[in-house]
Amino acid sequence: MPEGDITSVSIARGEKRMAFYHNGDRSPNNLYVYEFATGQASRLTQALSPEIDAADLVDAQVVRFKSFDGMEVPNILYKPHQATPDNKAPAIVWVHGGPGGQTRKGYSALIQYLVNHGYVVLGINNRGSSGYGKTFFTADDQKHGREPLRDCVEAKKYLASLPYVDGSRIGIAGGSYGGYMTLAALAFHPNVFNAGVDIFGVSNWLRTLKSVPPYWESFRQALYQEMGDPAKHEKMLKDISPLFHAGKIKKPLLVIQGANDPRVIKPESDDIVQAVQKNKVPVEYVVFPDEGHGFTKKKNEVEAYSRMLNFLDQYLKKSGTKPMN
Repeated sequence: MPEGDITSVSIARGEKRMAFYHNGDRSPNNLYVYEFATGQASRLTQALSPEIDAADLVDAQVVRFKSFDGMEVPNILYKPHQATPDNKAPAIVWVHGGPGGQTRKGYSALIQYLVNHGYVVLGINNRGSSGYGKTFFTADDQKHGREPLRDCVEAKKYLASLPYVDGSRIGIAGGSYGGYMTLAALAFHPNVFNAGVDIFGVSNWLRTLKSVPPYWESFRQALYQEMGDPAKHEKMLKDISPLFHAGKIKKPLLVIQGANDPRVIKPESDDIVQAVQKNKVPVEYVVFPDEGHGFTKKKNEVEAYSRMLNFLDQYLKKSGTKPMN
């Protein structure tokens, strides 16, 4: 079998065959059948579009760097085929959702799309990410906007140290909690990244935490423990909410939002866009009237990713956008 994840294992009642899914960096989930007698696995599906050559995609690499306080931070690194020391590429720090999510090896259509268009992508698993033990997982509790965000700043420094990356053309992007981290990076470290892409990200934690519906009670309690209780930690939550510090944002921003999002409601994006527009910096706002927290329609996904690529091409591939030190 090629390198990748094997999931959904099911052994036949006769115990002669086994079915499973296989997912790799350059291939979406495919269904296989394994014959115990012969030891042979047969692929039954081809999930990758026939218009895509898997050889044009890239294998991800697990890399680690030490953050500002010595904590080791794991990441998934994607390097375009054409990136070399003589042909340095722009780069993106990709922040997963959550809090407490994880970027893993495996097929990501969006990341492969960006890499195929010449971007180095570093999927950071900042402190607070799952999969690396309890201590690492809880290291961000009620520290959001500070230590985990500084991990992202260190990720930018790590990318800039790579011989095939142009350190003067590095952006940050993410969805949901990753969208919050994008906004926080632009607000609290305004000179670090060249541009940001916020996909349905939180801008005002006070409002978001207060708007959790009653039927998510167990989720609400866990979120309060992670982020803070708006009734008890109002000042802290205001301090880490980009909306209240939007005047510091001076780098181009793209915001993508679903109008029916129940988790990160539309006013979260409306307000940050209006606030940043006052800074006279480029702001693009894309709202999908028939989407919620994520994409359910392929046409919307295609449009969103196309708008994202066009935005990044404009602000990370053109000259004259070098960040200040």
